[in-house]
Amino acid sequence: MAMSGKIIDLRNLLAIRFTEAPMPMGTRLVTGFASFDQPIGGGLPKGAITELISPRGNAGSASLIHAFIHGAYRDQYFVALIDGRDSFDPCALGNSILRQLLWVRCTKALEAVKAVDLLLRDGNFPLVILDLILNSPAELGKIPQTTWYRLQRLAESVPTACLVLTRYEMVTSAQLKLVLESSWNLEILEKQNAISQLRIVVKRSHLKSDIPPSLRYGAVSNSQQSVVC
Repeated sequence: MAMSGKIIDLRNLLAIRFTEAPMPMGTRLVTGFASFDQPIGGGLPKGAITELISPRGNAGSASLIHAFIHGAYRDQYFVALIDGRDSFDPCALGNSILRQLLWVRCTKALEAVKAVDLLLRDGNFPLVILDLILNSPAELGKIPQTTWYRLQRLAESVPTACLVLTRYEMVTSAQLKLVLESSWNLEILEKQNAISQLRIVVKRSHLKSDIPPSLRYGAVSNSQQSVVC
């Protein structure tokens, strides 16, 4: 199957600009946001796909993406955002912060998946984010399950944390599955520390980690409340 012009352009851009992107050390990518890092054992696992399920439209996933980009700027590494429906708004971020971002603007889920494949093969990005939250269920249903296993095999060969944002559970190969259970309103969004109000629950983990059972999906409500910072 011939590659689209956008994917060819992306390949050329990677060859020119991101040949020696710095990689944070360790087996996990520490985001620096306690409300996200603590429930998952200290940060996003490298060499693995993490699926973050955001079933509510007001759960705060867009603010989380902005926070990850801020974190990449703070710690001086590049982050790639594959935007499945060209919905990302960069206006709230300064030009200096955006220098750490590769924004791949897509309109179709299959095109976005091809971009992730290429970025994982490139292996120069500590964090690759695939945002499929606004893609329709009918469109997402056309992605073969074998595709997710292929991407997981690619992720295992590079020191990259791959985060897939979805509206419902669909990434069968994900080594870590999270649920974003926040429900944000305007009052929360206007707070300077709004990201600390995120509520992350671990639904499934195939990682060798120290994530306590009390932080996993389905734990009693008192334990779930403990993940809120």
